[in-house]
Amino acid sequence: MISEGALAPFFLRANENVSAYPLFPAKRLFLSRSLLMTAPSQVLKIRRPDDWHVHLRDGDMLKTVVPYTSEIYGRAIVMPNLASPITTVDAAIAYRQRILDAVPAGHDFTPLMTCYLTDSLDADELERGFHEGVFTAAKLYPANATTNSSHGVTSVDAIMPVLERMEKLGIPLLVHGEVTHADVDIFDREARFIDTVMEPLRQRLTALKVVFEHITTKDAAQYVRDGNDYLAATITPQHLMFNRNDMLVGGIRPHLYCLPILKRNIHQQALRELVASGFTRAFLGTDSAPHSRHRKETSCGCAGCFNAPSALGSYAAVFEEMNALAHFEAFCSLNGPQFYGLPMNTGWVELVRDEQQIPGNIALADDSLVPFLAGETVRWSVKK
Repeated sequence: MISEGALAPFFLRANENVSAYPLFPAKRLFLSRSLLMTAPSQVLKIRRPDDWHVHLRDGDMLKTVVPYTSEIYGRAIVMPNLASPITTVDAAIAYRQRILDAVPAGHDFTPLMTCYLTDSLDADELERGFHEGVFTAAKLYPANATTNSSHGVTSVDAIMPVLERMEKLGIPLLVHGEVTHADVDIFDREARFIDTVMEPLRQRLTALKVVFEHITTKDAAQYVRDGNDYLAATITPQHLMFNRNDMLVGGIRPHLYCLPILKRNIHQQALRELVASGFTRAFLGTDSAPHSRHRKETSCGCAGCFNAPSALGSYAAVFEEMNALAHFEAFCSLNGPQFYGLPMNTGWVELVRDEQQIPGNIALADDSLVPFLAGETVRWSVKK
């Protein structure tokens, strides 16, 4: 939980919003229940969080990015969309070991592996992996929806026997919720997916546990809010912090380009209102997705934001702006384990409200990696 002493300075008087008050480099203004107060810094202590959606890649990239996740999070749902997708138990075991080999000494981190659903996936293989504790969930990528999704599902009907087995066994289905038809505008893909794929699927398999991942629209926020206990959602920091104007106005910012793509401000605000409400079936999923600089800053750049270094502080800033720090720990550390039926982590992390600058780049063997918010000064950072 957030300690009472840490949380108290962030309560606002009725109808006040923290964003209405300026922040100064030398002296910060904070609001208590009854007065404005000054302090050089503040600390939030929360139960150690989990990341319920992360891309760790492979090879040298994996070795570079894993420590940024393992340092902060107790567990992470690892996406299976490698160049050769993770579709078998043996492949998942081998990938998990490569991840663990990249975890620095002293980091207590458990990667939770997922199975990449294809039209031809063997349901028995998925069941074996689940029973053996290898697969925590299975991931549905519509074919060609995002990075390394060419092997994805062409039709839900093609994998219905697998989904029926998942419903029976209680295996969560993780969904990249976009249609990929050429005639559907990229900004409408998520809303169309709800109507044509998600709702018919959930009507057919009423007890299937579904995580609607990285939701980006007011349509998805309302759909998840109206759903039952078998439906949850993850939300990224970039979709809470930015909208498509931030990416496109005044010049294209390739390091804000991700899929699903940033939407209009009205959708951003709907996501912010959902998390600020304390809704318990929404939880942290960074969708941290690293690509080297030359693959982002090019005429046909890759989608994905490498936000692992700053994600937790970014979430804290959003909750602070929404006067919702009372719900911050649940979003980061409690709601996810509750939905997945896993125990909460036993450790703690502290975030310090003290301005820090995000590095402009991170070295790779033969390139560099530009992190989310590169070069920007952030209000919250994890205490080392």
